[in-house]
Amino acid sequence: MTKTISINRAPVLTLWAAVVAERLGFDREEALTLGRAVAGLNAYSKGVSLGLFTPAPKEVREKRKKLRPKETITVDLLHRAVPAVHTKEGLRALAKDKPDNPASVERYLASKFGDALRDVRAAMQALAKSRTPSKLAAEAYHLYEEFRPSVPAGTRGWGAKGTLDLETIRRLAG
Repeated sequence: MTKTISINRAPVLTLWAAVVAERLGFDREEALTLGRAVAGLNAYSKGVSLGLFTPAPKEVREKRKKLRPKETITVDLLHRAVPAVHTKEGLRALAKDKPDNPASVERYLASKFGDALRDVRAAMQALAKSRTPSKLAAEAYHLYEEFRPSVPAGTRGWGAKGTLDLETIRRLAG
């Protein structure tokens, strides 16, 4: 059984958000795309705060909104507003204004977690199941802050690996 893994925060948040979305009632493929979107939105927000990205001007954001199909909805997940669209395969988070591909998210997670993916997912699922869906929805981001890998502050921590301790996740599950 895996105890720790060296990994950066993005895949950890992607997997956690997907696990939370499943616990909240989304199917696995829907949850995978929502999880990646949450991690992307979080990374963008952090990048802006560090001065790595400049937010798009208001006019560009307005034009972008008009490009999205009318059936686009917003899913609140880990305190992020995730744009999503209904497709014939189910709900999909948008990535660059197009429905994301859940198989691509699975490949990403497999490449980042390697052999530890099954153990990490199981620990996160146990944590998600330890809360009612409404309590989990309210606490999910705070729980992530409790177990996410520790990295240096500021730009030094951007993309840096830290240690994900599965015992911490298991302890939070009670």
